[in-house]
Amino acid sequence: MKMIPGGVTAPRGFQASGVHCGVKKGKGDGNQPPKSGRPEVLDQKKDLALIVSEKECAAAAMYTLNRVKAAPLYVTMDHLENGVAQGIIANSGNANACCPMSHENAEEMCALAAAATGLKAADFVVASTGVIGQTLNIAAIARGVPAAAAALSRSGSGDAANAIMTTDTVKKELAVTVAIGGQKVTIGAIAKGSGMIHPNMGTMLCFLTTDCAITQEMLQDALHDIVPRTFNRVTVDGDTSTNDMCVILANGMAENPLIEWKDDNYTVFFKALSEICTELARSIAADGEGASRLVTCTVMDARSEESAERLAKAVVGSSLVKAAMFGADANWGRVLCAMGYSKAPFRPEFVDVTFRSVVGEVTVCRQGAGLDFDEDQAKSILSQDEVVIEVDLHEGEHQATCWGCDLTYEYVKINGDYRT
Repeated sequence: MKMIPGGVTAPRGFQASGVHCGVKKGKGDGNQPPKSGRPEVLDQKKDLALIVSEKECAAAAMYTLNRVKAAPLYVTMDHLENGVAQGIIANSGNANACCPMSHENAEEMCALAAAATGLKAADFVVASTGVIGQTLNIAAIARGVPAAAAALSRSGSGDAANAIMTTDTVKKELAVTVAIGGQKVTIGAIAKGSGMIHPNMGTMLCFLTTDCAITQEMLQDALHDIVPRTFNRVTVDGDTSTNDMCVILANGMAENPLIEWKDDNYTVFFKALSEICTELARSIAADGEGASRLVTCTVMDARSEESAERLAKAVVGSSLVKAAMFGADANWGRVLCAMGYSKAPFRPEFVDVTFRSVVGEVTVCRQGAGLDFDEDQAKSILSQDEVVIEVDLHEGEHQATCWGCDLTYEYVKINGDYRT
């Protein structure tokens, strides 16, 4: 397995693009007059992404578990009912959720993409991210789609990754190659996610492409097993979005032996897909709104993977734990407290807690009781870019890892006026 550049266009047969069309009302889009009579500086943030395959693809998807789902998810579900697709169109700046004309506008985005690429509207997955409750500026998208189609290229993955960002501060783009049946198979991805993120996905979009020859059934099974162990184990702020989507398209152009059973070739593909989704999940947690560090919690020696996951989610989701991580405060009592209300079974008197990072580790709790430790050393450990909270239950053989971030003043600033 080898990480390579190229994102969603690294696999054979895929092109992508990202352009600015002015979806979000604001500077430079003609929707608001200049302030104080002075010209506004144009905001040329890319906000429309297009991904297209040369050939029809087997397609699979996972969606938010929020009962309130945005219109693009329902349209995508309809379009993927036959298990195939050939392109993805996505916008940032507006979620197209809980607003007038949402379903019609999601369908229109697919129709616009189809007209510009010579495909069918039903060939497209559609996704949106941004402000909820405001009608989508479909006129801006109509102006932008021809430019996005004209810009499609084998080097367009970075532009597409930028176009789906909202409050993200870094672009999330990866690709990996593996050998399957003597052929090089590539999986590429772009993702976005920074806030409104809680287990069961969050305001996150992930678009995966691969040239692997694999049936839709095997593709769906792989995604169904991997998403709960990666994206569904990320939390930033306790909010699960209406727009989450993880989609994978496989065009078969690697010409490897078709994967139609869970054989050795499936295992290789599964491990590569799991690796890329794990790295993206970590990058989403690390880029949490206002975050200054990635917080990883691994619960080990648990009675079951389910209980380990529930405990780890409770720890990284705790506002008090997150605040302690921001302050580099080794307040391990908050870890046990979060575990205690998780409703997962465990024996508190067996629990060990260790904080670790690249500069070292310190055990702060053993068998449910506090230990004397060097506060300065602990602060140094907790001041690094990634902090690991390691919890040993000493009760079984299972473990799970979840990812979150610290809670900072900047998070409140970002979300205090997000809509306006």
